[in-house]
Amino acid sequence: MTEPKSANPARGVAFARRMSRLGTETAFVVLAKARALEAKGKNIVHLEIGEPDFDTPSNIVAAAITALREGYTHYTPAAGMPDMREAVAKYAGEMRGLSFAPDNVVITPGAKPIMFYAIMALVDDGDEVIYPNPGFPIYESVIDFIGGRPVPIQLRMENNFRMDIDEFLRLITDRTRLIIINSPQNPTGGVLTREDLTAIAEAAIERDIMVFSDEIYSKILYEGAHESIASLPGMAERTIILDGMSKTFAMTGWRLGYGIMPSKLAEAVTRLQTNCASCTAAFTQRVIPEALFGPQDEPQKMVAEFKRRRDVIVDGLNEIPGFTCLRPAGAFYVFPDVRELGLPSSVLEDRILNEAGVAVLSGTSFGEFGEGYLRLSYANSVENITTALHRLRDFVPKP
Repeated sequence: MTEPKSANPARGVAFARRMSRLGTETAFVVLAKARALEAKGKNIVHLEIGEPDFDTPSNIVAAAITALREGYTHYTPAAGMPDMREAVAKYAGEMRGLSFAPDNVVITPGAKPIMFYAIMALVDDGDEVIYPNPGFPIYESVIDFIGGRPVPIQLRMENNFRMDIDEFLRLITDRTRLIIINSPQNPTGGVLTREDLTAIAEAAIERDIMVFSDEIYSKILYEGAHESIASLPGMAERTIILDGMSKTFAMTGWRLGYGIMPSKLAEAVTRLQTNCASCTAAFTQRVIPEALFGPQDEPQKMVAEFKRRRDVIVDGLNEIPGFTCLRPAGAFYVFPDVRELGLPSSVLEDRILNEAGVAVLSGTSFGEFGEGYLRLSYANSVENITTALHRLRDFVPKP
């Protein structure tokens, strides 16, 4: 007896057209490849993932355990618990010399949702968004996904990976809706100067454009003090600050971030949060005061160790033929120029992983202007970094 045929045979999944415009983070793709090689017995040094290799400070972990025991395991208001929003407002204001209110703050599961929600709330079809390239790939991905027009501003090594202000000003049009900046920057470690920020602010005010300031690495700075564009005259009311706990406190897996923005925009972002994630986990929110106002010795030691690693990897790379590397002022990445090696960045990424056993990222993972560069994260031990440098030095002479 034959089985009856289905009235609606499966024809496969038909995706919405917008999915073709949604990018990804190549770091996770390379990580998967590296793990597959490790499963076969190959030793890999991981310099691909932008994640502190330290444990979350013990006082923060203790605060979370206490919160769980006290029953903080239920829904919270979509924008975050009022007292936690107040703590963020106080900390962010003191850090930037400003006065924020709790209704300027939205607490999210990781900082990345602030990026998605803000762009979605502000950018209509065809609106232009200026963003750094090479830069964090999710900027361009989200702009494309929602139907905006990505307008890259090229960051060049000869300008210490800062924006060329004259070029930036030429990119502004009547369709420019948003300007994205990131300082200290991923993937280059570049830092915008006060003069850069002033010029960007003047253009934003003159043309009535919002600025999205990604300041997730603001506490991982090796020289000078962090400068926020929101602190400049007239900018607090037109700036969205993205920040969070992942990098500063080695809390990537906790998914705890926040945005600071004009209260009217915060209301819109909160509606998006309600529709998407409901809220941020209650017990993770409860650690915010301990993280921001508690002992800072462990985070400070982490930054000091990153600086030591930075010097090891920069000095080592510059001794390898075909590599030219600047000394970044912030974050925990180097972005060496490898054009002398004569191979596309993506080919180098693949060969270095498979032949040298070092996981790195092609500069093109961060946009078209990353061609000719590689990104290496020094969120790894000096011992492992030294091993990676030896392997890269042995790899280079091979045809």
